[in-house]
Amino acid sequence: MKTVDETFAEVPAEAPRKSRKNNPEKTRDGILQAAVAEFVAQGLSGARVDAIAERTQTSKRMIYYYFNSKEQLYSEVLEKLYGDIRHTESSLNLDVLPPAQAIKRLVEFTFDHHDRNVDFVRIVCIENIHNGENVKQSPTIRDLSQHVLQALDQTLRRGEKDGTFRPGVQAVDLHMLISSFCFYRVSNRHTFSEIFQIDLEDRDVKSRQKAMISDSVARYLMP
Repeated sequence: MKTVDETFAEVPAEAPRKSRKNNPEKTRDGILQAAVAEFVAQGLSGARVDAIAERTQTSKRMIYYYFNSKEQLYSEVLEKLYGDIRHTESSLNLDVLPPAQAIKRLVEFTFDHHDRNVDFVRIVCIENIHNGENVKQSPTIRDLSQHVLQALDQTLRRGEKDGTFRPGVQAVDLHMLISSFCFYRVSNRHTFSEIFQIDLEDRDVKSRQKAMISDSVARYLMP
């Protein structure tokens, strides 16, 4: 018969638990990423904080610790997605390129960014359903967008000065022209593809349409 000591000796020792290090920035970013997916899928009204907590394997209390409400979380999702495109636009270094090349780079970047970031397009559509109420409350989004317009305006003025571009083109108008095509082909891709039987995901179609919007903007800017 085995002694008590012998019996316990046969039981494998429990592995020591790894200590969990708190990383507030990583936790907060994880919540934001999960919130993007939830808001895109369910909209602002239908999104549930419980579902976001499940996606991040955290608690509602933790989410409310970082974000006071679902509305604040949604607003910060907007700021994150707008910030992603605006920060990348700022890194295009348009000021070091000849005006025509700078505009071409901006058009191609905008086309690719919208094509690869469907979540951004969907969130913007959702925000427009809500009449832009959350964008109105975000000076961050407005400030970031103003920086981009300033860079675009400087490029237009350089082109106007050296005779590359026609005079008087407003940066906000050109920005809208570029964004409208790049946005629409993503926001309406399902209905447009079905109605006109065109595969907007096809590589050749993308290449053709990117060249078309780039050439259209270039021709519009000609003096």
